[in-house]
Amino acid sequence: MKHVIAIAACVASLSVAASAQDQKWTTIVDGKTMGDFDKVGAANWRIEDGALVADKLDGKAAAYLVTKEKYKDFQIQAEFWADDDVNSGIFIRCKNPEVIDAKDCYEVNIFDKRPDPTYGTGAIVDVAKVVPMPKAGGKWNTYDITAQGDHFVVMLNGQKTVDVIDKRLPDAGPIALQYGSGVLKWRKVQIRSL
Repeated sequence: MKHVIAIAACVASLSVAASAQDQKWTTIVDGKTMGDFDKVGAANWRIEDGALVADKLDGKAAAYLVTKEKYKDFQIQAEFWADDDVNSGIFIRCKNPEVIDAKDCYEVNIFDKRPDPTYGTGAIVDVAKVVPMPKAGGKWNTYDITAQGDHFVVMLNGQKTVDVIDKRLPDAGPIALQYGSGVLKWRKVQIRSL
């Protein structure tokens, strides 16, 4: 009888721990609403068929949806669809929420046709190359990005593309979703602090 009670207590403890872990995720894109972002640049962001979509810039420069909150150590899970011509990415730990670029943020790239493919899809631009570059065009993909201290790990569709140490930028900042060209859809983006 004691063993049954001990097993039941362990199962209950694991259930509570798993439930607590699930509660730590914050959904920033749910495919139903535009979310609570500041906009830098202008694109035709909209909700369509259960996804946050952009397929046209209202200007020449790339457009971004920038979180109002700053994040330090975190894990992001993102589901996205990109056509073959998309230029996009997830920018993390940005210095200035009004200036989004690969010099002032870490850019986890989505860009199958990037002229220098070593920093294309799956790479962190100017920090960690990916060779050979995986392709994201024409299908739903998942990014799992972990930033903990100066350690960054990027997984694209379950395959590790980056595992790097870098200290060139601040250890906290907002996150930005980029639209530069092509057709881009974000179905779900979640983040949790580590």
